[in-house]
Amino acid sequence: MTFHSMWAELLPIGRSSASGGYRRFAWTGADTDCRAWFRAQAEARGLTYELDRNGNQWAWLGDPAAGDAVVTGSHLDSVPDGGAFDGPLGVVSSFAALDELRNRGTELAKPLAVVNFGDEEGARFGLACVGSRLTAGELTVEQAHRLTDADGVTLPRAMERAGYDPDAIGPDPERLAGIGAFVELHVEQGRALDLSGDRVGIASAIWPHGRWRFDFRGEANHAGTTRLADRRDPMLPYAQTVLAARREAELAGAVATFGKIAVEPNGVNAIPSLVRGWLDSRAADQSALDTVVTGVEKAAREYAQAHGIALDVVRESFTPVVEFEHALRDELARILGKDRDAGIRVPVLGTGAGHDAGILSGRIPTAMLFVRNPTGVSHSPAEQAAEDDCEAGVTALADVLEGLARR
Repeated sequence: MTFHSMWAELLPIGRSSASGGYRRFAWTGADTDCRAWFRAQAEARGLTYELDRNGNQWAWLGDPAAGDAVVTGSHLDSVPDGGAFDGPLGVVSSFAALDELRNRGTELAKPLAVVNFGDEEGARFGLACVGSRLTAGELTVEQAHRLTDADGVTLPRAMERAGYDPDAIGPDPERLAGIGAFVELHVEQGRALDLSGDRVGIASAIWPHGRWRFDFRGEANHAGTTRLADRRDPMLPYAQTVLAARREAELAGAVATFGKIAVEPNGVNAIPSLVRGWLDSRAADQSALDTVVTGVEKAAREYAQAHGIALDVVRESFTPVVEFEHALRDELARILGKDRDAGIRVPVLGTGAGHDAGILSGRIPTAMLFVRNPTGVSHSPAEQAAEDDCEAGVTALADVLEGLARR
């Protein structure tokens, strides 16, 4: 089965006819269909299919118990109305790269595996990389059981409804101990490769990043009869805080976004009692990130006090800077650069986006490959990668897997 036939099979799953984007949320029908697709790909190739205790899917070539395995893959879930490439490109390319190795007749000394990590985007329960966090022990069972979606459905209940056992979740050190390297291919979420004219690049590091929830609590009242002077409207300090986030990010050379908001009672003719906004902020180093978040919170508290509004700020998730293991990163550069003309280097670039590879980097050697995105747009239906760039990504991944796992 070719890359393009696999891509065509996966493309319709979870796609919204209204937006053209994808709604592949964890433990929903679309997620179930994506999982069925993954399993079918594994079985069609005679690979050993496995579902681990945290709902992550594995397809093995060789004996997992042999140890020092080389693993590749990504995720199949999406953000709300996300693009087709974020996550799925890495999974489809992994199966295609494995096919390429078989076509080459490569003899492997180590087991290979393709993995689909569950709930990477965190679109349903508000926490990114749940599957890999659980596996790495960075999310406790108690914390996972407290995760709740917008409808009040807990993660355990969602897993049960989808036919999985939530009581089995938890750290999986034995599995990680058998992995010698994890290489994740991903569409670039930016335009660095497009600007440099390269089809494929290597990740150097993931910026530190996190999510903070700002709860502005005021007083609900009638929108038509309450004097402006008598109002305790939490929307006002929230709006000012959104502008403060942009200002602080510009000053620090970072990024900050309020991309999600919840309002109560959420009526057109009602002054809100609660405005809850989520801040996503990322920076090239920890100092810059701390400066942004501290500045935004300070401004928010000043605005809230001026309007008689109570404010709570909760850090919901945080990932420190991830420096991918230099030895593995350098090996990828050597493998991909060996057949190039003298003087031409494979570009190495950082990213502000989080990935399963970043979560696992504290437990096992990890690395990432990026495929060119001509628009730089991601988390949107406009996300794109050209056909020949996707093929270049498959070839690069096959070269890397061969170099890491061959006899």
